Amino acid sequence: MTVTLTPGDAPLHHWRAIARGAEVVLDPSAERAIAAGAAAVAAIVAEGAPVYGINTGFGKLASVRIDDADLEKLQHNLVISHASGVGEPLDPAIVRLMMALKLANLGQGASGVRVATARLLEAMLARGVVPFVPAQGSVGASGDLAPLSHMTATMIGVGEAFFRGELMTATEALARAGLTPATLGPKEGLALLNGTQFSTANALAALFAAERVFRTALVAGALTTDAAMGSDGPFDARIQRLRRHPGQIEAAAALRELMAASPIRASHTSGDDRIQDPYCLRCQPQVMGAALDILRSVAVTLAHEANGVTDNPLIFHEDGRAPEAISGGNFHAEPVAFAADITALALCEIGSLAERRISLLVDPSLSRLPAFLTPRPGLNSGFMIPQVTAAALVSENKQMAHPASVDSIPTSANQEDHVSMAAHGAYRLHRMVRNVAHVLAIELLAATQGCDFHAPLASSPALERVRGAIRARVPALADDRFFAPDIAAVADMVLSGEIEAAVAPLALPGLDPTA
Repeated sequence: MTVTLTPGDAPLHHWRAIARGAEVVLDPSAERAIAAGAAAVAAIVAEGAPVYGINTGFGKLASVRIDDADLEKLQHNLVISHASGVGEPLDPAIVRLMMALKLANLGQGASGVRVATARLLEAMLARGVVPFVPAQGSVGASGDLAPLSHMTATMIGVGEAFFRGELMTATEALARAGLTPATLGPKEGLALLNGTQFSTANALAALFAAERVFRTALVAGALTTDAAMGSDGPFDARIQRLRRHPGQIEAAAALRELMAASPIRASHTSGDDRIQDPYCLRCQPQVMGAALDILRSVAVTLAHEANGVTDNPLIFHEDGRAPEAISGGNFHAEPVAFAADITALALCEIGSLAERRISLLVDPSLSRLPAFLTPRPGLNSGFMIPQVTAAALVSENKQMAHPASVDSIPTSANQEDHVSMAAHGAYRLHRMVRNVAHVLAIELLAATQGCDFHAPLASSPALERVRGAIRARVPALADDRFFAPDIAAVADMVLSGEIEAAVAPLALPGLDPTA
């Protein structure tokens, strides 16, 4: 799949496709705006007045005037001095998304880069040159300076980059791709390394993964409800309509459809002496619906951010008016920080509810299934320790969910005295997503095992397709065995979308409202 990137007007599904590997081309119509912005910078340079980022120093050094003869050196020094990130490398898929976000930013003509510079970034995406970007070093204001500097360093032939998956020097990666390193003109280095694209790329990638685990959690919750012979009464549409929240209404509808025509459910519709199920079963529409609603609010925020221009200063070149470079604060990633914190809360609750359902299944007093879901408890421990693992993971997520956005630390000799911490807030989401995926894997294995005990009764057609997909990878647990590979296999199914795909043609709710 190839996405034609329309700067300022790219829909959310285009960013989702890019995050999942789609090729990227810049809409050719963007060239006019880019060229106009570059011409405006050239006019400002010719005028000779000091303008931040064009012919001055940076940050606290903004008052230092730079001679015209040194403007190229100024941009080069900016990039190499700011490429000071540390830590593990950012996932190349997220680096690609970051590059595409930067390309969309540049394509609106307010950054003042030349067409050739934007086209180099596009060509790197097309030919498989992915900069090596350390994941730590940004505070999410004055832009994601360190990580974006590593991206820009590759463009000028400095540092390291991957070429078709192989790590090498940036100059070699560019050469193998048939590309020539750029020499940055006035404003170009600053335009490339200033902005929120690192934070936004991480937040978007995590949001799309959170959408996947949300959908899988609905499937797992429905399967657990059947395994525990719980009631689908709490999913009744009339209950949800009285509460009015769209997410709750849609989550309940999905749970009803997932359990529709289940022989297990039909077997205990009357005569069950349990009056009400525990909250982890009964309150799924309320908890999952609330998570869905806030994830959708995050999607709106990040869609705005992805289509915005977030570097500084910005170049304005309206027809009939002299070009202007105006300093502002669009690089401050507070919207992304809030969005990341909200996503963290949703991930916490999705995982916490799933862990409680696992706990229910392994407890015979609640599930009325064999203890720890093993045919011979005592000799075998069954799902005893997988539930402990799930508990450990959800507790870890709770600790990581402390809001990053409430933190700040002054930088650049107090010139940059309030920062968003969006980069940290967004990057930590990837680990949280993986934690939830593993919790859901444990639940899916437990619920599948629980339904095995109800044979010859089966679950609904949709849920039986899920059980079949799991059993194709992981056999039923008769006696204890090495458990970790089972969890890993199903976690891969969660993260790849295989679980949510198994219920097709039933459509599960996601970031795009169905109403």
